[in-house]
Amino acid sequence: MSEGPSTEVEAQVDLTVHPSGIVPQLQNVVATVNLECKLDLKDIALRARNAEYNPKRFAAVIMRIREPKSTALIFASGKMVCTGAKSEQESRLAARKYARILQKLENPVIFKEFKIQNMVGSCDVRFPIRLEGLASSHSVFCSYEPELFPGLIYRMVDPKIVLLIFVSGKVVLTGAKRREEIYQAFENIYPVLKEFIEGVSVMGTETPQPLPSWGGWLE
Repeated sequence: MSEGPSTEVEAQVDLTVHPSGIVPQLQNVVATVNLECKLDLKDIALRARNAEYNPKRFAAVIMRIREPKSTALIFASGKMVCTGAKSEQESRLAARKYARILQKLENPVIFKEFKIQNMVGSCDVRFPIRLEGLASSHSVFCSYEPELFPGLIYRMVDPKIVLLIFVSGKVVLTGAKRREEIYQAFENIYPVLKEFIEGVSVMGTETPQPLPSWGGWLE
């Protein structure tokens, strides 16, 4: 008797969306909300749990909740920034929970203008990358200064995404407003990365270059 589709089938990657077979995972969603009222930050910090306020250091209350795990920056103007959620849905849910906490503290907040400002994703191509070669061939888009930062910074034009590419094969993508932009940016860069597999020259012969000692920096 059938028990329904297996988890293996459900977990299969849609190759029409992800031809590489790799799906970048969202690591952080940053969103803003307008709460439509002025807020007494000192009062909020005194009465709310998991809230801190040090106006000499930062002009916002920092509030945290565990589910969804996230952090809110709450400003006296009624603006709020929600960060740390792992999906669009979690980000909106977290923002609504923070708004509800403020309502319970007798603030006449209204949940308006929820907007995702940035999404960060990451993935692993599972092969080491010759960053020097990539930086040389794509110098218009790349910044690579290993003495300052171990990753190559690749500024893609369309979609407008910034990628941090590490010799270990780890890739971080940031600057997206929609997850589809992260997916598209990765599919754009993946065939490029395959051209610069560490240990393989352009002609396909092995090169003697060793991996830098910080190859697993983003492990």
